[in-house]
Amino acid sequence: MAETVDELSWDYEEDGRLVRETLEKEVLSKGAWCTLMYKFRELDRKSDEWRKAKFAIVRYQKSNGVYRKKSSFNISSEKQAQAIIDTLTGWIGDEEQ
Repeated sequence: MAETVDELSWDYEEDGRLVRETLEKEVLSKGAWCTLMYKFRELDRKSDEWRKAKFAIVRYQKSNGVYRKKSSFNISSEKQAQAIIDTLTGWIGDEEQ
């Protein structure tokens, strides 16, 4: 378990083999609750090749000195990522608030 935000990763191993690899990460917030965004890829177990990159937003809570995942959301495609970007851009730029 990670004790600091810098130690957090979205890597995942099965039977000692890396099947999800963190490509990049961005810390969106720090503290007892922190939020990170990851760019990652997963191994296709049938072809043994890495799939296209995906993205995840993950919330962690620090308890007893270590961070534990509390929730996550995978952005499964570039199309979905672009829809999120477009929506947030529209909301942030909304003059009627």
